Amino acid sequence: MEAKATQGVALVISDEQVVQMTTINDALRELGKEALQCDVQLYTQSSSQSKLPVESSSIEFLICISRSHAYPDGSWFDEISRALKPGGTILVYKVLQAAPKETEKVIISFERQLLLAGFSDAKGVQQSTAKAKKASWKIGTSFALKKGTKAPIKLQMDDDSDLIDEDSLLTEEDLKKPQIPVGDCEISTTKKACKNCTCGRAEEEEKVKLGLTTEQLNNPQSSCGSCGLGDAFRCGTCPYKGLPPFKLGEKVSLSSNFLVADI
Repeated sequence: MEAKATQGVALVISDEQVVQMTTINDALRELGKEALQCDVQLYTQSSSQSKLPVESSSIEFLICISRSHAYPDGSWFDEISRALKPGGTILVYKVLQAAPKETEKVIISFERQLLLAGFSDAKGVQQSTAKAKKASWKIGTSFALKKGTKAPIKLQMDDDSDLIDEDSLLTEEDLKKPQIPVGDCEISTTKKACKNCTCGRAEEEEKVKLGLTTEQLNNPQSSCGSCGLGDAFRCGTCPYKGLPPFKLGEKVSLSSNFLVADI
């Protein structure tokens, strides 16, 4: 009869001198049917060593049974990763007599360490067990990346889209040419009174320059009685300072060259 071939190797490591067979069987059951069919190898007091006695990428399953919170540590996770085949599974099995909350904290800590060591799918299986997988590729593995073909960008314009013609927003009033009001004098683009202004614009500009109101020019009044005599008789704050003499109550008339500079 031919001997039944095993499905691989399951390595059990521990920091203890003696490991009970029931503990090993419980750990194998956590890994599933494939682990139960593997050839089991036991390596005790491994915490005193720095390297596993196996070749690289030769182990399908590795079970670490420990009572210590400090074992395995980061360096041992690197060694375990070396020994496991790509896609291999590690199971950290803690034999602790602490309270459930304390045990849960220890397992969560090992989950984080497994993730930092490069393992994937790290999770707690039970209150005292954490499991993870090694990446399915080897260090140094390379493969070609498929470059996608660059397709030209196509813009699809829908004739029924909500586009509005700008010209349709204009009314008939908007399209009419504005009419410039024509006065008695010439129209200038500078919006200033022309030389021979007869429409009153020049007079209004003079009022603004002098700072006088229309009422003050049309019906001049004086509290001191000297405003109409001329600048020699006017006070420093007189509103009529700079104007020619005039009679009170009569409209002040300004010459056409009143505001023109002498030079």
